[in-house]
Amino acid sequence: MTTGEPTALRPTTPTSEALSRVPEVTAIFWATKALTTAMGESSSDYLVRAMPPEVAVLLGAAGLAVALVIQLRSGRYVPWRYWFAVSMVGVFGTMAADVVHVGLGVPYAVSTVAFAVGLAAVFVLWHRTEGTLSIHSIRSTRRELFYWATVMATFALGTATGDLAAVTLHLGYLAAGLLFSAVLLVPAIGYRWCGLGAITAFWFAYVLTRPVGASFADWFGVSRERGGLALGSGPVALVLTLAIVALVARMSATRRAAARG
Repeated sequence: MTTGEPTALRPTTPTSEALSRVPEVTAIFWATKALTTAMGESSSDYLVRAMPPEVAVLLGAAGLAVALVIQLRSGRYVPWRYWFAVSMVGVFGTMAADVVHVGLGVPYAVSTVAFAVGLAAVFVLWHRTEGTLSIHSIRSTRRELFYWATVMATFALGTATGDLAAVTLHLGYLAAGLLFSAVLLVPAIGYRWCGLGAITAFWFAYVLTRPVGASFADWFGVSRERGGLALGSGPVALVLTLAIVALVARMSATRRAAARG
């Protein structure tokens, strides 16, 4: 699945982003993506404790539906629309993975494999239908739907994988975060020096940022008895949300400046 454009990490240009429904891959993209994964974890943990879990899940699903409608109706990349959708995927993706484990009693090892199979199925269907998995090709509604299905699957898989390492394998949240951070070097090194395809490297890294962000968010938020810093999921979620807003505002300002020439 390495077909397509070998420039998945190329710099942003006003023309290329104007034609696309998703952002170019830059340093600020990865920073914002990591923050949304952490924020989604903390927000989900806070909501399911602040209200009945069933209500929290329904609110998460409604928020995701609204965010996706706003994004899909745009027909182009607009920073706040796109990152609002990613943030809501982060919140609801965490809830979905937790419901499978806590609500249905499915072990993390089983849910991790199930979500991996689901992600692979989305990739296969997307590739067979469109002939590419390149994010630079997201210029139609059908391709964007495949893109968001993939994003949701990566969030669920990343959540289950992070919990598998931290809880089932007893690594703890900090060790799990450091482990997945180290594994992130694999696609980076593979792409830079070992001939790993740009598309494969991108999606490999995209999946891994989820357990990285979620593990560190849990480490900051959970109690000391669970190996955390006991800062609380609510305050952690608030700080992360403010950081995301700041980065999105910067991206919006940069686009406006580029449009003015």
